[in-house]
Amino acid sequence: MTDQFNTLIILGLQCLLFVGYHLFTDYSNEASGIEEGVSNDINQYYPFFQDVHVMIFIGFGYLMTFLKDYSFTSVGYTFLIGAFIIQYSILTNGLIHNIVNNHHEKILLSIKSLITGDFAAGAVLISFGALLGKVSLNQLLMISILEIIFYSLNESIGVIHYQAVDMGGSMYVHTFGAYFGLAVSYVITDYEKLENNKEREKSNKTSDTFAMIGTIFLWLFWPSFNGALAVGNAQHRVVINTILSLTSSCMSSFAISKLFRNKFNMVDIQNASLAGGVAVGSSADLVIGPSFSLLIGMIAGIMSTIGYNKIQPSLYHRFHLHDTCGVNNLHGIPGIIGGLSGAISASFTSNELYGDNIQNIFPAMDGTRTNIEQGFYQFLALATTLGISISSGLFTGRLLNTKCCRNQKKYFDDEDNWDLEEEELITIGI
Repeated sequence: MTDQFNTLIILGLQCLLFVGYHLFTDYSNEASGIEEGVSNDINQYYPFFQDVHVMIFIGFGYLMTFLKDYSFTSVGYTFLIGAFIIQYSILTNGLIHNIVNNHHEKILLSIKSLITGDFAAGAVLISFGALLGKVSLNQLLMISILEIIFYSLNESIGVIHYQAVDMGGSMYVHTFGAYFGLAVSYVITDYEKLENNKEREKSNKTSDTFAMIGTIFLWLFWPSFNGALAVGNAQHRVVINTILSLTSSCMSSFAISKLFRNKFNMVDIQNASLAGGVAVGSSADLVIGPSFSLLIGMIAGIMSTIGYNKIQPSLYHRFHLHDTCGVNNLHGIPGIIGGLSGAISASFTSNELYGDNIQNIFPAMDGTRTNIEQGFYQFLALATTLGISISSGLFTGRLLNTKCCRNQKKYFDDEDNWDLEEEELITIGI
């Protein structure tokens, strides 16, 4: 594929989405207003949706602007891919859920549908982080199309068959997105081209400052991401647990960064400070206790910072696994911590903690499933997520590594993707 097809592909995808929405979707009863007495959830969910929306387009977008010669592409492609995935994932996830449930009515859209669309966009953008600077737009669109199919399949297995709860998406969003992206990167990265463009794979003070804007937005709004779909007291717990975990991971990332590097390092702080939000996601709505929220955040911050300093360089030198943004350290390892924390928390839950409301947290615990069994299914959901994300990522990478789909452009360079004429005029003083 060549750049001449970009316009055709983008407009073609939008036309296909128009047809799909026309055939398969409609407003929910709340949105249509055709039924009297239906509660209006917009006041409950829309503020959380807006927070998550900010995270997707400002948080993720600016977090990835740390590459000094790739900031236009980072924030621009985040904007484009996010807009596409919100539409595409709602349709795809709805159709796959209908198939799994043997339910063939129209997909009814609500504010909650938009929230799940943002979650799916988050998973794809996490994968984009592992591939940042190494994929063309056409490759990124193909990756997005395939990833959402596998993402929806994995989520359907976990939610419908296992009835495993993952309120903050530690497993279904972060773990899946990280290891799908890493698997694709492992297959498609041209290491000779990578070494030839190493000078461009650097940041400067300005680019790192812009990336820190993304970090702060993500850090501030992460409680909304974890609690957007929670209800009642559970939503209250999500906010408390997430904030405590984030503050703990922030402090631990500063401490371990100074330990390893003698000075604070912006890469560590930009990313590891967020690890607590990822790690507490699966158990954020549970009665885990404030102290354990702090413990989860501290462990995540420490492990994430170790990842950037030790694990990521080792993976590259030993296995030639290149991870541009270090998504394994921010999303992969903390996502696994979150999945394990959720399984452990479920195994020790009881009616005494939640009373008759335990089914609001774990729908399967209606008398037919014990807490130990629920913990097992939580662990099984994590293992399944790892299996599907890695295998589907390798498959997608193999598909993109065919001669017709390879990226022929330079790595980590805006020049092939964006009009930089204004920048050139400023440089020469015009």
